[in-house]
Amino acid sequence: MSSSVPKAKPLAVRQPEPAPPPASRRMAETHSLKRLLFHAEFRAVVICGILIALAWAAGHVSEWVSAALYLSAFVTGGYASAREGLVTLIRERDLDVNLLMILAALGASCIGYWAEGAVLIFIFALSGALESYTTERSSRDISSLMDLKPETAVLVRNHTEEAVPVEQLVEGDLVLVRPGERIPADGTVRQGSSGVNQASITGESMPVDKNPGDPVYAGTLNGQGALFVRVDRPGESTLFSKIIRLVQEAQSEKPGSQRFMESFERIYARAVVLVTVILVLAVPLLGGGWKESFYRAMVFLVVASPCALVASIMPAMLSAVSNGARRGVLFKGGAHLEHLSRTRVVAFDKTGTLTLGKPSLTDIVPFQNYDERELLRLAASLESLSEHPLAKAIVEEAVSRGMEPEHPESLRAANGWGVEVQFRGEDWKLGKAAFMPGMTEKESAAIQRLENEGKTVVVLQNGHGIAGILALRDSVRPEAREAVEDLHGMGIRTAMLTGDRDATARAIAREAGIDLVYADLLPEDKVAKIRSLRQSFGQIAMVGDGVNDAPALAAATVGIAMGAAGSAAALDTADLVLMKDDLRQIAAAVRLGRRTAAVVRQNMIFAAAVIAALVSFNFLSGIPLPLGVVGHESSTLLVILNGLRLLRK
Repeated sequence: MSSSVPKAKPLAVRQPEPAPPPASRRMAETHSLKRLLFHAEFRAVVICGILIALAWAAGHVSEWVSAALYLSAFVTGGYASAREGLVTLIRERDLDVNLLMILAALGASCIGYWAEGAVLIFIFALSGALESYTTERSSRDISSLMDLKPETAVLVRNHTEEAVPVEQLVEGDLVLVRPGERIPADGTVRQGSSGVNQASITGESMPVDKNPGDPVYAGTLNGQGALFVRVDRPGESTLFSKIIRLVQEAQSEKPGSQRFMESFERIYARAVVLVTVILVLAVPLLGGGWKESFYRAMVFLVVASPCALVASIMPAMLSAVSNGARRGVLFKGGAHLEHLSRTRVVAFDKTGTLTLGKPSLTDIVPFQNYDERELLRLAASLESLSEHPLAKAIVEEAVSRGMEPEHPESLRAANGWGVEVQFRGEDWKLGKAAFMPGMTEKESAAIQRLENEGKTVVVLQNGHGIAGILALRDSVRPEAREAVEDLHGMGIRTAMLTGDRDATARAIAREAGIDLVYADLLPEDKVAKIRSLRQSFGQIAMVGDGVNDAPALAAATVGIAMGAAGSAAALDTADLVLMKDDLRQIAAAVRLGRRTAAVVRQNMIFAAAVIAALVSFNFLSGIPLPLGVVGHESSTLLVILNGLRLLRK
């Protein structure tokens, strides 16, 4: 492929996909209703309801016709539940709530209560359809990303354009993205300017201006300008593909409370069946009528079933996961929401997490009659052949001030210390202070002062001694202090775990408002410190972006990765990903976790109270089967709707 960027020829402008207007809520609700009406389970519920109405009307004409219609309603509304219950019974040799409801309905019909049994089937099928629809809706916000994945790309090679499948792109390819098209791979803009809608990746509501040198992400929508993009991460290594993998994990991961509830459901179902059998057999032995005892047993079977308890957790969790996704916060599962709600400490990596991960020049201290501008030009020239991040920062600063660095005659790197350079016939050293012998007290004091401020010092030395000192520091993220204050306001302590020097770490911690500082840590030391903090405080979240943070992310209760700047190892290890690298979203995620935990508690307390009340009334005075059906199944519908509240921001 030619390394040069071809001139863009006239392009047929495709109109960008319009963003939904703020006033489209009513339209969205209409579409949501249509989806519900065409939902397979809901269609079965509607048919079941119609059959029940026809059966009731036919009861005035023919009992046989009425019974046949009720039986049809049983089959239509109860088929899915019966199949699921039988599969559980046959494959796992266990009972679940589906089979309990079918048995209760059949039992009611056996003693002549066809209408009550059919209504039970109808309401149970309605709650099941609503729960399924809720689950699909809550995951649709995330899984719809699959529809945004580009299928083809316009590959530019030898000044010609060729449409190729996205899977054929390799690193270094140059692709053309026309207005209104989706960017096919992660890359860097080589030519052109445009506003790019990154909402699908970062959650940003406004398009982001992209110019040469700026990164772009697969799946994002180009605006009105044409872009030539160099492919950096093709195929499955793109950030977009990683998001899809996170989505798939999030949809399959169950929280601990849900796993417990499923185990409890099966034990509870056995107990309910046992008590039902005892009621059927014991009441006649005590002098009661068999039909009455069987009827009361069927009522017990209905009202004691744990439908609402089972529905208390997962719809709420999926709604919360969907809510977070719309903010650019991706959870890998509801379990991590539970853990995050109980977090007591949030630990941060420093470089690339609390800071931007890019050093910038802060101080120039000249000696030997150099002024600041001359010293900066000299340092940039000495560093112009180096690929070190500090060297690049010095060169960039000089260029930004209108200077044109010269190249040295030779450069030799002293690994870990600095470089030795020959420039304009003179030998120079540039690097750490310990690399420079013969330093005066004044020069040492200046270096000490800068290091105490948390800055990295670069010293220039020639044959006459120290020519000057440059200080650089990684800038704290603009939102870091606000994010830390938000966490403090929620009663959560903050810590910094870094491999940097103690003085630098403490200076950054003071600026960000961090409580606890642990410096000079290797990756294994971070893991040990995470375990120590867990023992001291309890649940802990770790925020990081680099490969060296991956072990600590795994050791924490909740690992949080920076999505845009994070390494593949950090993204794979983390339990939660901040797609916009906005640290303020950590506090928002904790609030969402706590809100979810509160909704789940409300659901479970309400469901248990309804079951206890209905069972008590049934034993004390007896309640009609229709009332038991309505009371029990209404509680199931209410807990599902309560979980849906978490979809709101």
